[in-house]
Amino acid sequence: MGAIIMIVLGLLGVVYGFMDAKSVTADNISEIIAAEHHGHGDAHATEAHGDEHAEEAHGESHGESASHVEESHGNDAHGGMTEHEEHALHQIHNRPYSALYVAAFFFFMIALGVLAFYAIQYAAQAGWSPVLFRVMEGITSYVLPGGLIVLAIAFFAKDHIFIWMNEEVVANDKLIQGKSGWLNFGWFFVRGLIFLGGWSLYRHFSRKFSIAQDNADDNRNFKKNFRISAAFLVFYIYTESMMSWDWIMSVDPHWFSTLFGWYVFASMFVSGITVIAMVTIYLKSKGLLEFVNDSHIHDLAKFMFGISIFWTYLWFSQFMLIWYSNIPEEVTYFVTRIEDYKLPFFGMLAMNFIFPLLLLMNSDYKRINWFVIMAGIVILCGHYIDVFNMIMPATVGPRWFIGVPEIGSILLFGGLFLFIVFTALGKAPLLAKRNPFMKESEHFHY
Repeated sequence: MGAIIMIVLGLLGVVYGFMDAKSVTADNISEIIAAEHHGHGDAHATEAHGDEHAEEAHGESHGESASHVEESHGNDAHGGMTEHEEHALHQIHNRPYSALYVAAFFFFMIALGVLAFYAIQYAAQAGWSPVLFRVMEGITSYVLPGGLIVLAIAFFAKDHIFIWMNEEVVANDKLIQGKSGWLNFGWFFVRGLIFLGGWSLYRHFSRKFSIAQDNADDNRNFKKNFRISAAFLVFYIYTESMMSWDWIMSVDPHWFSTLFGWYVFASMFVSGITVIAMVTIYLKSKGLLEFVNDSHIHDLAKFMFGISIFWTYLWFSQFMLIWYSNIPEEVTYFVTRIEDYKLPFFGMLAMNFIFPLLLLMNSDYKRINWFVIMAGIVILCGHYIDVFNMIMPATVGPRWFIGVPEIGSILLFGGLFLFIVFTALGKAPLLAKRNPFMKESEHFHY
């Protein structure tokens, strides 16, 4: 019921966001820009500086390219606008699409992170975690619908999120033309379906073997799961990197980072483990998962702590190398975020590194359920803002805000995520009874 309420409220927020964005037209954009200038004092000067920087060092994103996208829409009313007004109108119209895409990808990446963690447990033949397998299987049920939703948004919002999908932009951009062998409309979606197909097939067969093992009189199904998990992890590490280039990094089609795939992996991995811990604690509070003890929660919290440090290491590695070398076409990625996204950029660092470090460093705190939940909420909010920082600067520029479209999108996909996950949890016993490591897991103490 709570999930359905979230979905309904989210839909209302998303619809309002689109209506609000569409209310800004070529006829009133100059008034809105004037009001911004009047209301924010020198904010207009900052924005102009940001636009100037975007056009000089990052023009492909939404400086001159944004105007090409607007022109490609064939709106004759734009003829009377200045380039700055046309640019601003495009950014305002981008916002509800971008908010929807950020939230859709965030909840999808949680499920995909859990799928990787689940496969690692099987491949490593971990003895502590089998009591949590059904929780992980429930969360991974969102991989296929969540991934299809992300691809659907990318398809319908292509001109608002991925400028390289616009033929007129490509025709005027030599750098994007050079990448067109990889960045092209058809191949983008073919790759996406291949990724989703591989991930979903593994999830389907792993779940099938896991449930079959409950009633088996030997360990044949467990061994099958072990083998496909090891093979899947090889497939996953390649496809996750390519997915992060396609679905996230290509919103800035001139910029690239060789660490980006690992960086996105760390974000989805820690978010997924955090949700495993939160769902486990919730189910245990309802009298379910009686075999889960404080040591299991401690180990999940230990992963939350450790992967948060790993994420920080990757973030700093990427940032330091680009910032220190100061190559214009690379450093512009961080300059635009520090200038226009100061609060979410540095706030994300605090939420994803400082808070987990302080909250979860003490071993005793990792066993306190409400403390783990509190740390989990901070981590999830921090990684939502991380995804927000990856997408929004390229699509809405300095006109960002966490308001009705963003909150509505979070409620919509958060509700859908909870509905699908808890529906899946109700379809099988919450204990994988005949897993050969189950006794070890039930009596696990650390």
